[in-house]
Amino acid sequence: MTRTVLAFDDNRLASVLFGQYGQNLALIERKLGVVADSRGNHVTIEGTRDACDQARRVLETLYEQLKTGGDLVVGDVEGVIRHALAQGSLFDYDPAAARPHFEEINLRKRPVRARTGGQDAYIRALKRNTLVFGTGPAGTGKTWLAVAHAISLFERKEVDRIILSRPAVEAGERLGFLPGDMREKVDPYLRPIYDALFDLMDMRIVERALQAGEIEIAPLAFMRGRTLHNAAVILDEAQNTTSMQMKMFLTRLGENSRMIVTGDPSQVDLPSGQTSGLAEAVRLLSNVEGIAQVAFTGEDVVRHELVGRIVAAYDRASAARLKRE
Repeated sequence: MTRTVLAFDDNRLASVLFGQYGQNLALIERKLGVVADSRGNHVTIEGTRDACDQARRVLETLYEQLKTGGDLVVGDVEGVIRHALAQGSLFDYDPAAARPHFEEINLRKRPVRARTGGQDAYIRALKRNTLVFGTGPAGTGKTWLAVAHAISLFERKEVDRIILSRPAVEAGERLGFLPGDMREKVDPYLRPIYDALFDLMDMRIVERALQAGEIEIAPLAFMRGRTLHNAAVILDEAQNTTSMQMKMFLTRLGENSRMIVTGDPSQVDLPSGQTSGLAEAVRLLSNVEGIAQVAFTGEDVVRHELVGRIVAAYDRASAARLKRE
């Protein structure tokens, strides 16, 4: 058993670091298997040698984040814990070779940091490839990080506009059966994209960009016949595209544009027997240069930790059913 004592020179930041009622320390205890006891600006960590070293790295990384003026939420703590675990034990950890933290996307409003290994790989793929497929369960940040990357390209003037799209067919519904004009019909389908935009950009800038056409949010059907130049283009919920819709969308890619396609292959709402365009595209384009594919798992869920357990339970049930069949 090892005992490590850490001292932080700013009492106020130390209090934020430990969390209200010590909730951040409690999370570190639960995830790393240590015992952490705070007194003032000091914290004593007890556990195995590896676990104490990982806890120390987590606390020191988070403290440096706070010193630069960053915020600290539970998701940040979980992300740094996952990064520490990914770096390995005390004995195989090489400080010179290790990356200081997961990849991040720098936005004017605030930096967006990956919180899991899957998110880290996703951001690296987004930065290096023209077309990226992000697949996996809900809650892994596929859409949110895609929107963040698109915003970063727009803010750096690498693209002139952002185009965000979704197929407007879910759970058997069709636009024609919904009340209201076209915007009122499609807004419920596109609400998660609006939420991501307003979370990552100033609301006034978003509204102005929407009015100027610099940010366009539209159902997939509106993409037909267009060529999208100088744009960051995102197709969300792509598991609900047909083969023809997916081919139509992918061939809209114009000069100096980036394209991101996200979806959850386990939540296809297409009529029975119809092939998902996402599944087909992932299979057909797996070895094409300039195209990357990142598959998230339940380990990458960054919502409430219970969501990860729910996803894992459904995955086990699905695997058991396939084995029986």
